[in-house]
Amino acid sequence: MTNIESTNHVHLEDGVLTITVATDAAGTSLSGDAMTEGAAALRLLNAGELQAGSILLVGSGPNFCAGGNVRAFADAPERGAYVREVAESFHAFVRELDAATVPVVAGVHGWAAGAGMSIVCHADVAIGGRSTKLRPAYPGIGFTPDGGLTWTLPRIVGSARARDILLNDSIINGEEAVRLGILSRLVGDDIIASEAERLARTFAAGPTSAFQGAKSLLQQSENNTLAQQLDAETESISAAADGPTGREGVDAFVEKRRPDFS
Repeated sequence: MTNIESTNHVHLEDGVLTITVATDAAGTSLSGDAMTEGAAALRLLNAGELQAGSILLVGSGPNFCAGGNVRAFADAPERGAYVREVAESFHAFVRELDAATVPVVAGVHGWAAGAGMSIVCHADVAIGGRSTKLRPAYPGIGFTPDGGLTWTLPRIVGSARARDILLNDSIINGEEAVRLGILSRLVGDDIIASEAERLARTFAAGPTSAFQGAKSLLQQSENNTLAQQLDAETESISAAADGPTGREGVDAFVEKRRPDFS
C-alpha cells in the first residue's frame, strides 16, 4: 500500500487519515493546499492504494473553518474565474470525501461557516461543543452555496428548514445543530479535538468492512424502495457473515473475548 508524507494539512497515523481543512493562515479560512493535498490522499484511499480505517477532519486555530478566503476573492483580478477555480478544487475534495467508504469524523470547534459548514455536513459523525457555531455565510457576501451544501442540508434538516437556514443566513449554535442533526453530539469545548480523534481511532481499529457495508446501504437507501433495501441488506449481511470480519466478530462473541479486527 502507498504511504503518504505528512504535511501541514494531511497526516496518516494508526489508520487515521487526518486532514486539517483550515489553519491560522488567512483567519482560518478554507485552505487551498488542504483541498489539493486532501483530495490527492482521499483519491489514493478510494483507489485502494492507501490504507486507512477512518478520516478525521479538523481545523487548527480558533475555528474549524471560517469559510472561503474573502480577501483573496476581493484581490483577484478576475473574480469569477478565480472563484470558479477555488470551487472546482474544493469540489474535487468533496467528491473524494463523499466516495470514501470508511467513517468520516469531524471535530468542529469555534466557527464552521460557509465552506466549513459544507464540510461538516459531509461527516458521518460530527463532534462539537457548546461554543460551536455554524452559519452558511454565503448571502453575507452575495454568493450562492458550494461544497454540496444545497444537496446535504435538505437531506439532514428537511427542505423547508434548509431554505430557512440558507436564505436567512442563520447562525446555528451547538445545541440547535445537534437537534437538527448537523452535529452528532456535544462534548466540552476543551475536549472536542481529543474526542474526535478518539472516535476516529476507534473506527480505524474496528470492523472496517462492516462500516463500509453500512455506509453503502445508507447511500443506497436514498433511492431504494423498502423492498429493494431489504434485498440489499440480505445480500450485505450474508456476505458479512462469510467474511473474515464477520467470522471474527461472531467467534469472539461466542468465545466471550474482545474481537480482533486488525
